[in-house]
Amino acid sequence: MLQVATILLGITALGGLLMAGIRFATKTNPPAWLAMLHGLLAASGLTLLIYAICMMSVPSLAILALLLFLAAASGGAVMSLVYKWHQRLLPAWLVIAHAITAAIAFTLLAVVAFASPAV
Repeated sequence: MLQVATILLGITALGGLLMAGIRFATKTNPPAWLAMLHGLLAASGLTLLIYAICMMSVPSLAILALLLFLAAASGGAVMSLVYKWHQRLLPAWLVIAHAITAAIAFTLLAVVAFASPAV
């Protein structure tokens, strides 16, 4: 389950990189459909991660990854509901903070999912 969650969140990260590229290269917000797909994939991966944490014995790094992903998701919700909804340009600092938080969480989860023989 942790590996599938990691793969889903990895695909989500690729979409996030594309959206960050659009934001910084064109000075416009990425299309809404791409942001919604990104959020849907992230929610799917997080749901599976939460299920795995609740149903399995997982290392504490997986729980830390979940908390960081939830923080990143909060930033994503702010970007969507406050900035995109009101058609304001996403602030660069928020895009970068969202990306860094999610990248750290993804790295922790990938280490747990693929490098730990116990899970």
